[in-house]
Amino acid sequence: MSGEHMQIGEVATRTELSLRTIRHYEDTGLVTPSARSQGGFRLYTESDVARLMVVRRMKPLGFTLDEMRALLEATDRLDTGEELPPEEHEELLDRIRGFEQAAQQRVEDLRTQLAQAEEFAATLAERLTWTPAS
Repeated sequence: MSGEHMQIGEVATRTELSLRTIRHYEDTGLVTPSARSQGGFRLYTESDVARLMVVRRMKPLGFTLDEMRALLEATDRLDTGEELPPEEHEELLDRIRGFEQAAQQRVEDLRTQLAQAEEFAATLAERLTWTPAS
């Protein structure tokens, strides 16, 4: 096999996604293998891996499959290489800006949750070493 295409196992290793998850993303239309081998095996390109990485990064931030699809559609449209009408180009960029702002907010929310969890863990650790005065 050429270096251009990878089988699903290699993609799973590179993306740290399970085979099942990759197949699920295919079933939901988020990623489509670029080709199939003569034996019917899914074959992926670097572009497919990059697409899966976008999905993988959005998942822990709580984005829905529909939101993932909307972002990918916007980036796909911008990446076609064709000249877009200025209004459409700006609308696509606005959509991506919206996702960037949402991601930043979700990251900040996770930082707050992490700080609270660390504070709680420290309180428990303190409690374990605390001895009542006799």
